Amino acid sequence: MDERELLVLGLLMTQSQHGYQINDFIERNLGQVSDMKKATAYSILKRLDKQGCVDVTVEQEGNRPPRQIYSITDRGRELFYDLLRSSLAHAENVTPAGEIGLMFIDHLSRKDAKELLKIKLEKMNQLIEACSSIPSHEEGIGVNLSFRHRLALLECNRTFLIQTIQELENESAV
Repeated sequence: MDERELLVLGLLMTQSQHGYQINDFIERNLGQVSDMKKATAYSILKRLDKQGCVDVTVEQEGNRPPRQIYSITDRGRELFYDLLRSSLAHAENVTPAGEIGLMFIDHLSRKDAKELLKIKLEKMNQLIEACSSIPSHEEGIGVNLSFRHRLALLECNRTFLIQTIQELENESAV
């Protein structure tokens, strides 16, 4: 399932937009939940156009270069709802970044391992602070749920790191 397609179609469900609007919205408002690049969004829009999921019209304003406006079609709405249902019902066993490193932590001294995990904990605290400062979305609950979920995952990782650092400290004290 391609959640990036779901994201683009979801944004078009609210209104027709040109590519820059879509990319700007993702970058400014959804950076904590999506790392989609501009080129990716444009390639998705082209693919959706070929599939008949979006209509493309060209708009000219004054001396500005023409821009393409994307509108979702009935076929695109069907795909959106299929992707949305699939996304909400999907469960995945995701391997978090750093998991492999934990497997080989025994190859470091306990002191080095603790120091590195403390650095990771500080970075985790910064991510939590950034995520906590995101203002509440006014319309509907979906965007807020997504940010709350991200925050809960970060806080869970922080708790794990704190406990692991404490275990390593207790182990060295013995």
